[in-house]
Amino acid sequence: MKKNDSNIKKAIKYLNNNECIAIPTETVYGLAANAYSDKAVSRVYKLKKRPSNNPLIAHYHNLEDCKKDCEIDKTFKRLYKKFCPGPISFVLKLKKKSKISKIVSNNSDSIAIRFPSHPLTRKLLKKINYPLAAPSANISTSISPVSKQDVVDEFGPKLKFILDGGSSKIGIESTIINLIGKPHILRLGGISSKLIYKLINPLENKNKKKIRIKVPGTSKLHYSPGIPVRLNAKKNYQNEAYILIKKRKKIDKNYFYLSKKSNLKEAAKNLYRTLRIIKKNGYKKIAIEKIPNKNIGEAINDRILRASKK
Repeated sequence: MKKNDSNIKKAIKYLNNNECIAIPTETVYGLAANAYSDKAVSRVYKLKKRPSNNPLIAHYHNLEDCKKDCEIDKTFKRLYKKFCPGPISFVLKLKKKSKISKIVSNNSDSIAIRFPSHPLTRKLLKKINYPLAAPSANISTSISPVSKQDVVDEFGPKLKFILDGGSSKIGIESTIINLIGKPHILRLGGISSKLIYKLINPLENKNKKKIRIKVPGTSKLHYSPGIPVRLNAKKNYQNEAYILIKKRKKIDKNYFYLSKKSNLKEAAKNLYRTLRIIKKNGYKKIAIEKIPNKNIGEAINDRILRASKK
C-alpha cells in the first residue's frame, strides 16, 4: 500500500508539471496528461505521433467532477449508474465554461469521457483537481498496451513515469456511445451493445441520421501489429502464426491461443498480448480463425478487422 501511495505521489508530481505519464485502466494502459492544459495535451499528441484531428477521451473520478465540464441528461445518468466506473465512454456536449483544452476535443463542442474502474487510477483521479486526457499508451495505429512492459516497449526512456497496475483486466478499449441526439454506439468495446440497448430505448438504436463525430479508435487502420493479418482463416500457411480461440488436438509451434475453451472474455484479455508476442517472435504474417460475433466477440472482431487494414 505504501508503495502505491508513493507511486501516486510521483504520478501527481509529473502531471502537475504538465508531463505525460502512463496509467493502468481495466481496458488498456493510457497515456495521461492534464486535460485542462494545452501544453500537457500537446505532449500526448507528440509522443504518440497522433494526428491532431483525432480527439482524446477525458477520464474523470465521478459524476460530480464530470458535471463541471459536460452537459448530462437522464439517459447518461441511467447508463452511468449501471456501468460506471467501467469500460464505457460517453460523447457529451461540453459546457461553454469548461476548462477542457480545445486540443482534447479537436475544437469541437463535444467530448468523449469515461470513468475508469482500476483502483490505482481511481485513487489518482480522486487526488487531482483536473480530468486526465488519456488515449492508449502506444504509438498511433499500433497495438494497445495491456501491461507496464508493453508501454516500455512502445516508448522506452521517452516516457518518464509509468504507474504500474499489473495487467489490464479486460484487455480491449472501452465502448463509446454518442449521447448527443439519439444515442448510438460509435465504437464497440468492453461492454456489449446488447447490454447497453437493454437499458435504453431500443428505438434509439435505429437512428438513420447519425451525427458524425470524430472519436478515438475508429480510424480504418488501428490496433495493428505492423504485419499482414488474415481473418476467418480455417488453417494457417507455412511459417504463419495462427491465432485460435479453441484448443486443437494437433500441437503446432505456430499456434497461439486466445482461449482454449472459446471463452470470449478471456480471448479479449489475451488479444493484444498475443499480437505482441507474435510480432516479437519474428513472424511476418498472422492468420486468425473466425471469432464468434457475439457479446465482447463483436469488439474483438472490430479490433482484428482494423488491424488487418492495409
